[in-house]
Amino acid sequence: MADLPVFQLSESVTGSPADRALGLAMVDAWRTYGIFYLATDPAQQHITDWAIEASRRFFARPLEDKARHVSATSYSGYIASGEEVTAGEADYSEIFTVCKDVSRNDIRSVAGWPCHGPVPWPEESYRQSMEAFMTELGSMGEILLRLVALGLGLEDPAALTALTHDGWHHMRVLRFPAESRTTNRGIGAHTDYGLLVIAAQDEVGGLWIRPPVAGEQRNRNWLQSESSAGMYENEHPWTYVDPVPGTLTVFPGDILQLLTGGYLLSTPHKVRLADRERHAMAYFHEPNFQAWVEPLPHAHSQGAPVAADEENRLHYGTHFTHMFMRCYPERVTTLRLHETGGLLRLAQLREASDQA
Repeated sequence: MADLPVFQLSESVTGSPADRALGLAMVDAWRTYGIFYLATDPAQQHITDWAIEASRRFFARPLEDKARHVSATSYSGYIASGEEVTAGEADYSEIFTVCKDVSRNDIRSVAGWPCHGPVPWPEESYRQSMEAFMTELGSMGEILLRLVALGLGLEDPAALTALTHDGWHHMRVLRFPAESRTTNRGIGAHTDYGLLVIAAQDEVGGLWIRPPVAGEQRNRNWLQSESSAGMYENEHPWTYVDPVPGTLTVFPGDILQLLTGGYLLSTPHKVRLADRERHAMAYFHEPNFQAWVEPLPHAHSQGAPVAADEENRLHYGTHFTHMFMRCYPERVTTLRLHETGGLLRLAQLREASDQA
């Protein structure tokens, strides 16, 4: 495997020369390897271990118990092994998705905003551990984006975090079974549709990523006509990401590819099953549901400016909704969106946001 770099976060970002140098090193690492490690301190590692242990306890429950924890109003909740499909093939991961926990009494829920609703938590201790982990990674995400902005040569460290105020941050809590005689597939090759991915994995390992390859096309996964699912799955090169104690892994999603006009590429990744079960958590640090995303003013693609045209501009809430509908066409949440006019409501929200 490649000797992937390990970075230590600053406590704050002021735009100092040291901040700019760190941000540039992170950007260079993504452009070279597609991923880097982020060191955690003992308190952060304790929170990570707490969440992984809570995940182990939940997934050890009987299937009929886990299957009760599904939301019809949001995409939060349990996803059984085989329910998720990548490039037409079932994945063998169990998942508990934690989307933004929006009360039924919240004005957005009452007004019928798509994908808004409470998380169907299985128990209080599970909620506490996952919220603690997501809060910690949320703080890290804000610092990372400020450093990355400087690394991209932007004068304002808040150029990216302007999008993430009250961000639609969410997480996939994952369990992978041991490999069998018939398959070693955990999750097929894909890119993540969001902004920034911060992930934790236990000691078992199974994550592979595809680094940037000169001249290789990367699909714009935010378009309905293009998908990254299954691309280059069986073509070299792929890099195995060792589980390194005391670290998280960080890589860019589709929205950073859009923002930078392809200067940063969304990192393809896949999971192969190991000889025993594996647990992991992937946190997504995201724009606000009502945010509009378009190429940054300096963004370029092979030297030419990238226009904020219809194909390179998106409403984040619409993007999130469409991506989940694509992944889960038969899930109760998707069916409810069709039955209750949720997509019309989404179009109204998009239009109001665009006019604001």
